[in-house]
Amino acid sequence: MEIDAQRRRGKFWDAIEGRAPMPPAAALLGWELVAIDPDQGTIEVAFEAGEQFLNPVGVVQGGFLAAMLDDTLGPALVATLPEDQFAPTLDLHVQFLRPARPGRIVGHGRIVQRGRDVCYLAGELIGPDGKTVAVATATALIQTVRSG
Repeated sequence: MEIDAQRRRGKFWDAIEGRAPMPPAAALLGWELVAIDPDQGTIEVAFEAGEQFLNPVGVVQGGFLAAMLDDTLGPALVATLPEDQFAPTLDLHVQFLRPARPGRIVGHGRIVQRGRDVCYLAGELIGPDGKTVAVATATALIQTVRSG
């Protein structure tokens, strides 16, 4: 995964390359970059769903899965942006397909269509058993970050 050093600038890349801490939400979820292709607008990440993520029946609570999907789809886009831009999620539609057991959950995210300001994203989470546990689509708005 060789990415041009000019493109590896900004808060996202600083966290990925250890120059800055991971965002607290990503750290809580156990976010780990597995693979990324900014040219294709794709990303693969992994999360560690621990016991603290479980609901009363012993499966991962849906809100954590939604957070994992948001932290999969968003970075697929953010990795393609210049260092002075960010892309907050405008909406996130999640479909839960089956219960997610604790353990390593892998997220696959991709840019479906990118406009000048608005982008459409999609992805899925694969549970520890290799089966898809949830899918999502999202809309993100590219914004310029103003310093100061």
